Amino acid sequence: MLGHEFLRNAYLAGTFVALACGAIGWFVVLRAQVFAGDALSHVAFAGALGAAALGIDIRLGLFAATLVVGAGLGGLGERARADDVVIGTVFAWVLGLGALFLSIFVSGSSGADGTAAVRVLFGSILGLSGGEARLAAAVAIVACAALTAIARPLLLSSLDPEVARGLGVPVRALGIVFFLILGAVAAEATQAVGALLLLGLLAAPGGAARLLTDRPWLGLGLSAAIAVGSMWLGLFLSYAIDSLPAGTAVIGVATAAFLLAALRDRLRGAGPGRVRTSGRYPTVTANAPGAGARIEA
Repeated sequence: MLGHEFLRNAYLAGTFVALACGAIGWFVVLRAQVFAGDALSHVAFAGALGAAALGIDIRLGLFAATLVVGAGLGGLGERARADDVVIGTVFAWVLGLGALFLSIFVSGSSGADGTAAVRVLFGSILGLSGGEARLAAAVAIVACAALTAIARPLLLSSLDPEVARGLGVPVRALGIVFFLILGAVAAEATQAVGALLLLGLLAAPGGAARLLTDRPWLGLGLSAAIAVGSMWLGLFLSYAIDSLPAGTAVIGVATAAFLLAALRDRLRGAGPGRVRTSGRYPTVTANAPGAGARIEA
C-alpha cells in the first residue's frame, strides 16, 4: 500500500493533521465549545469557495476566513456562548453564502475545475502532492507546539475563568490564541476530511477521551492517539474498499471509537469525573464538561 506516493503523502499529512485535531479537540470538548468547531467548518466552506469564485488559491480563503472568525470568537469570550439562536442563525447564513459561492464557481468553471468545490466539502487527502503534504504537516506541528505552550493556563481558564483571572491568567488573550490555533487546524483539516466532516475529527476523539479518563494530560494524549489511529485505519479502509471515501472512513472510525467509549462508560455507570491540574496553579475539579469548577486549597 505504501508503495504508492499518493498514500505516503496522505499518511504524512493525515498523521499530523489528526494529531492536531485530537489535541485541540480535547480542549474544545472540555470548554463545551463544540459548536464553535461546527461554526468554523461552515466558515471554512464559505472561505474556500469564496476564494475559488474569485480565482485565487483555495487555501488562502480557508486560512483567512477561519483565522479571522476564530479571532472574533475568541474576542467574544463567554458572550460567544450566550445566544445559540443568534450564533446558529449567523452561521447558517455563512453556509448559505458558501452555497452562493459554490454556484458562482461551478457556473463559471469547466466540469473538471468544478470538482475542486466537491473536495472542499469532502476532503482531498488522497490527492495531496508531496509539497502540500509537507505543508500540512508543518502547519499541524506548529499548531501542536502553540497549544502545548498554553496548555496549563488554558486548562485552568477553561474550568474556572474567574479564578484564573484572579491568579493573573490572561483569560481573554488565551481565548483568542486558542481560537486562532483552532482556526488554523480547521483550515488544514478541511483539506483532509472536508468541511462537512471536520467537526467529527475535532469532537469524536476528544469526547471519547473525556469518557475514558478524568486525568487531563492522559485525556489529551488519548484524544490525540484516537484521532491519529482513526486517520491511519480510515486511510487503510479507504484503500482496501474502492468505493469508500477517505474522509468518510476516517470519521466513521473516530465515531466508532466514541461510541465504544460511551458504551464502556454506560456499562461502568460512570461519567466524566474530576479534572486536576498541579504545579503552579491550585487544584481544579469539575464534574462534567462545561460545569462549574471547584478550587481546592
